[in-house]
Amino acid sequence: MKHPSSKEFFAYWDEQRGFARAPERGDIEPGPVRELLGDIFVLSYDRLAGFPFRVAGTRVCALLSRDLKGQPFPTLFGPRSRAEINDMITVVSEEMLVAVAGITATTDTGDKAHLELLLLPFNIRAHTPISLTGLLAPLSEVRGTLGPLEMTSFRYLAHQPQRFAPRALRKLRAARGLIVYEGLR
Repeated sequence: MKHPSSKEFFAYWDEQRGFARAPERGDIEPGPVRELLGDIFVLSYDRLAGFPFRVAGTRVCALLSRDLKGQPFPTLFGPRSRAEINDMITVVSEEMLVAVAGITATTDTGDKAHLELLLLPFNIRAHTPISLTGLLAPLSEVRGTLGPLEMTSFRYLAHQPQRFAPRALRKLRAARGLIVYEGLR
């Protein structure tokens, strides 16, 4: 992660997840990340609807020159990047991995804009719609209106080390001369 906002939002998300692979949607409160809210968005994990925005921060909307609520996220990308972004959203949501991507776009003035995209999963719960959150921030000042976004690079962060509660080790004698210690991997 290059952008300070991405690092800060990831650190907050990581703190909120506690012992889980990802935090619950309700665990992410706006107060602690109030300075970042303009760059943050929430997507609905609904492939048929095109992964629409549930919420989009004001800076994200201003960056893309329109209100994004209800708009399908992949339509922000050019045709070459749409399949990749669809796959990335699926991996983040279903595998609960964090994704970071480098994004470029050409402005209406002909300048090249460089952005960073961070996608973070929410914990999946029964009878609750699946969603994910993210942050889109420019790496330098953007002048003009952005054209279609293009993904230039991306990576998934390996499963974050989970913080397991301490467990008592039990020694089990499974067979003569073989000792199994339950609880260690």
